[in-house]
Amino acid sequence: MTTTLSAPPIAPPPPPRRPTRWLIAAGLALVLLAAGGVYFFLRDDDSGGFDPDAPYLDASRPVAERVDDLLGRMTLDEKLGQMTQAERKEVGAGEVTSYALGSLLSGGGSVPADNTPQGWADMYDAFQTEALATRLRIPMIYGVDAVHGHNNVKGATIFPHNIGLGATRDPGLVRRIGETVAIEVTATGLDWDFAPCLCVARDIRWGRTYESFGEDPEIASSMTTIVTGLQGERLGGPNSVLATAKHYVGDGATKGGKDQGDAQIAEEELRKIHLPPFQAAVKAGVGSVMISFSSFNGVKLHGHRYLITDVLKGELGFTGFVVSDWNAIDQIDGVRDQFTPAEVSTAINAGIDMVMVPERWREFIAVLRDEVNAGTVPVSRIDDANRRILTKKFELGMFEHPMADRTQFDKVGAQAHRDLARQAVRQSQVLLKNDGILPLSPKTPKVFVAGRHADDIGRQSGGWTLTWQGEPGAITDGTTILQGIKDTVDPATTVTYSADGTGLDRGYGVAIAVVGEAPYAEYEGDRPDGVTLDQSDLETLDRLRASGVPVVVVLVSGRPMDVTARLPRWKALLAAWLPGTEGAGVADVLFGAHPPTGKLPMSWPTTPDQEPVNKGDEKTPLFPYGFGLTY
Repeated sequence: MTTTLSAPPIAPPPPPRRPTRWLIAAGLALVLLAAGGVYFFLRDDDSGGFDPDAPYLDASRPVAERVDDLLGRMTLDEKLGQMTQAERKEVGAGEVTSYALGSLLSGGGSVPADNTPQGWADMYDAFQTEALATRLRIPMIYGVDAVHGHNNVKGATIFPHNIGLGATRDPGLVRRIGETVAIEVTATGLDWDFAPCLCVARDIRWGRTYESFGEDPEIASSMTTIVTGLQGERLGGPNSVLATAKHYVGDGATKGGKDQGDAQIAEEELRKIHLPPFQAAVKAGVGSVMISFSSFNGVKLHGHRYLITDVLKGELGFTGFVVSDWNAIDQIDGVRDQFTPAEVSTAINAGIDMVMVPERWREFIAVLRDEVNAGTVPVSRIDDANRRILTKKFELGMFEHPMADRTQFDKVGAQAHRDLARQAVRQSQVLLKNDGILPLSPKTPKVFVAGRHADDIGRQSGGWTLTWQGEPGAITDGTTILQGIKDTVDPATTVTYSADGTGLDRGYGVAIAVVGEAPYAEYEGDRPDGVTLDQSDLETLDRLRASGVPVVVVLVSGRPMDVTARLPRWKALLAAWLPGTEGAGVADVLFGAHPPTGKLPMSWPTTPDQEPVNKGDEKTPLFPYGFGLTY
């Protein structure tokens, strides 16, 4: 039977970093109490009320001692709450308190009505106030996929996706990007980033290829500097957010590049190619690891005790906590219907500490409680999961500073951050062909620009931008590639734009075609038949070619594309990847302000049926891994 009780009076949270935080927290608490929206129910002995002098609230004590003290005070239901992560839209008023939820998240495109830094901070503080109304005042931790910038927030700086950053071969730059993303994330109040993605993509047909730094584990391992960028030299420092190494492990090796598919490879290959980046992330102190939807030789990773507990936590020595992916434990038995007791117990016993159950989190808690009471899931496993989660909350300083820092709203999309993103775009450009036409002169009298991707922030940013799959259009603030070209050329230069390439004549010195992939994310992005330009882009390229004007192609894509047949018709080909909001970085390279320095992070196949093709195999790609021209 469920007992519902009114919450005890809310004790003041520990002193905030700034006076404004306490005023905000107190005001929100009063609103919640006045609305009668805060309740707390207990299903087992509550082991006493709140003790403001409890050792776990003493920041001077060692973290391990504080965790031990808090864990000893927690009921089973409070422990299960800490292991549960719900989608913010699926949580009713007061339920963070009544279920003692340990974490919330925003999925792609799940944003507050006021999608501004202040709107995010207001939402966060409202939820956090509910968390601080629980018996033990344990703060909740809020996760978000800030995978190439704080990409759910309108106006945030959007960096190139990982495939472009891999082309830079610059770990120092990537660390600075991590630091910048952390500033923008903490400016909105949030404390946990589901990044970086450390998959090693071995087949470009996979729809998550752009989330990979490249096909070689050395690139992804070197780019774990972003972990330090996000978390800081230590958790809990200024602008520190919890980083997440994902998706563990082998999702870049699935047969046919199928998303959530099966990596049918030997353990030796898994260890040689796919495990090293996670080993590097653990060495860098990453606070959390997210498990992959995929399988390893037929066994779902979310139920793979050997790889999670024995290898990750044991062999690699990972001391943070393991989180599942979106509803992924429901796939363990191969049927997506409901969380069966066997799925829940298998996942928790395999070593998953926090379970992302966006909509059906109440069901999950009930099933897990039954499994613990039945002895199928040992209490020791529940305690271990809580110890790992609570340790990171203490290390982040969340008990001392639970509320949003409202002094940095102006840091979101700040010019200095956009300047860094523009630098990243410049460094990510890979010049694949140049028949002497590049760099273009800024004083070229007439420049013709064509292609739908030239004047479209949404297309040049790709998936995971404002929404999960992304979408075309002026979806956020930034500089399109077309605008970057206009800003770069001489004031006397005429720049003409036509999306479909109509209107070009021999009076123009050059035609720049900006073409590529439409936005997509995982699930929607798989291309089992190969990655090709669509008919609209091909028709645009044909129009430009028919004019007799030299054509320079800028390819905006999350992976290599099939260009072999048409490449001889182009004077130059520049791989721009998915540059994000700062399209001027592309123009910087086209017009010679900066030479191209990027190198291919993936082998570029000659034909679609050549996939998979990777460094070291016996296939001959169109452009090999590491290829890249300069001026």
